[in-house]
Amino acid sequence: MSYIFFGTPTFAAAILRTLLDAGFTPLAVVCNPDRPAGRKKTLTPPAVKTLISGGGKDISILQPEKLGSDFEEELKRLKADFYVVSSYAKIIPRRVLLLPRLGTIGVHPSLLPKYRGSSPIQSAILAGETETGVTLYLMDDKLDHGPTIAKRNVSIAPADTYVTLHNKLAEAAGQLLVKTFPRFAAEEIEPQPQNEEEATATQKFTSGDSFVSEKDLKNAESGMHPEEAVLVLRKIRALNPEPGAWTLRDGKRVKLLGAVMDDKRTLKLTRVQKEGKKPVDRI
Repeated sequence: MSYIFFGTPTFAAAILRTLLDAGFTPLAVVCNPDRPAGRKKTLTPPAVKTLISGGGKDISILQPEKLGSDFEEELKRLKADFYVVSSYAKIIPRRVLLLPRLGTIGVHPSLLPKYRGSSPIQSAILAGETETGVTLYLMDDKLDHGPTIAKRNVSIAPADTYVTLHNKLAEAAGQLLVKTFPRFAAEEIEPQPQNEEEATATQKFTSGDSFVSEKDLKNAESGMHPEEAVLVLRKIRALNPEPGAWTLRDGKRVKLLGAVMDDKRTLKLTRVQKEGKKPVDRI
């Protein structure tokens, strides 16, 4: 059984770490090229490359800017049985998805067909879901569309933020892949088509989406509007660190980094950052 892993950020790296720990070493990893990061725009490798580079394993690292003919020839030379794609952030042509004899497994952090698209974790928190999950599916030329081969449910705790739920889902996805790999490689799994009538879509959130008006924030903190407090709290939990929940006070931007709900369903901000200042805890 041989595979190639496509993925770039920390979510993908966490999944790959679980696979490596379980003894499932890929022939190669495919990730985005190194990019400038931080205020100094220092050229920085993606999380998947950092993991492999420091792991002491002889694994090829491919970082194509474009998925052209040279890249395809390299994949053909490697002759993997299947590919695994998690948070790769590039559109993979159908002809590439079909290169391996068993096809390509997509990893998506929702219970497909719900929350297809780029922001399933944030969207689940914003919607007030108490449960989400991860889905493994056979990729086709449509977004998060192919038949599913495995799922695992993951609970959403009232205190879960994007970061904590991201980590729970990455762990669940890695464990599910470890469990699924042997049966998939042996062709013992019958893929199941997704129910299109249940499909929902997500979109990338912008800074405008994460804005909390001063009026809404005051209502949430007053104790007189518990429904507003719930909505503002979900926004803070879901949209940090990116694009980051924020408001305006005295004409200056204030990042809303943390909050809780008290017994009276009143919002209490626990961590904020005023424009030009360092983050501070509020008690």
